[in-house]
Amino acid sequence: MGGLCDFIKAMRADKNQSKISEKLKETLEERIVTGGYPPGTRLDETELANEFSVSRTPVREALIQLSSAGLVEIRPRRGAIVAEASPKRIYEMFEVMAALEAMSVRLAARRHTEADMRLIQAAQAACEKAFQASDVDAYYYENERFHMAIYAASHNGFLCEETSAMHRRLGAYRRLQLRSRGRLGSSRDEHLGIIEAILAGDGDLAAQRVHAHVIIQGEIFSDLIASLARLEMPDRRS
Repeated sequence: MGGLCDFIKAMRADKNQSKISEKLKETLEERIVTGGYPPGTRLDETELANEFSVSRTPVREALIQLSSAGLVEIRPRRGAIVAEASPKRIYEMFEVMAALEAMSVRLAARRHTEADMRLIQAAQAACEKAFQASDVDAYYYENERFHMAIYAASHNGFLCEETSAMHRRLGAYRRLQLRSRGRLGSSRDEHLGIIEAILAGDGDLAAQRVHAHVIIQGEIFSDLIASLARLEMPDRRS
């Protein structure tokens, strides 16, 4: 009996640690994309652990996740360093993302099954619930589920893997742009248009709509970064 109790405790501890590392990752990625940690900044595990009052293990896990997303580089003897990523480079990534998503949804419009549509519509219903609650974080996660369901509906395994990887790499930037005024409602409406095109079997229209849906995210992110830069500029009139 004791062995079973110890196992359950260990499972709960692992789950709690995963939650801690996920929250740490979200906090660190926001600091990175908003310029709080400029490119080249060294992210010291011990300092971060002290700042957030956690052990180094969830910090290390968060940094590994950030590395897989391309936001930091883990270098021998130097640890984690914030990677260089200009707004132009990020917008170029959104352009590639838009092309991949357009290809995915074009195939999904032709190949989706009833089970695929149930998953897509369930994800959209969850997005709607998050939108009504004005819960940006919940919308972000349900939005990810919506897009992943479309990739799966393409029934092209390689395309699904590549598009999912790019989606996750841009996750921090997608999350940030959702905070701009009116974006949740616009995103919800764009989803509905995409679903409508898929149900109609119109691959070209679905591709056009999802391409616009992704490209505008890059444009909004670029505008947000430009606004942050203006706010940080010193007042030269004084």
